[in-house]
Amino acid sequence: MNLNMLKAKIHRATVTHAELHYEGSIAIDGLLLDASGIREYEQIHAWNINNGKRFVTYALRAEEGSGIISVNGSAAHRAQPGDLVIIAAFCQLSEAEVEQFQPMLVYVDADNRISHTNRSIPKQMAAA
Repeated sequence: MNLNMLKAKIHRATVTHAELHYEGSIAIDGLLLDASGIREYEQIHAWNINNGKRFVTYALRAEEGSGIISVNGSAAHRAQPGDLVIIAAFCQLSEAEVEQFQPMLVYVDADNRISHTNRSIPKQMAAA
């Protein structure tokens, strides 16, 4: 049996552009792609924190160090500059592979610069 697992995510990136008439995709700063392990043309899911809209598209490589997160084509209806998004990629792993696997989690600041990375999400605790 194969399981669909989180491969990588870029957490709380700020949308810099929404280009309705550009060929579809989401252009992502190349440094963020490299750090996360998301490949150019790989399918990604994007979740807009501001409005709750979700979409599936593919990643394009933007200039390294540019901070660009450009939502393009029809997906531009789902985000606007200034919105915060989570960008995630998934992979299929066997049950044996899952035992050794950890996703790559990339956290960014307001300028889409890497603030830190992690291999696990902290356990959610009950509110006090």
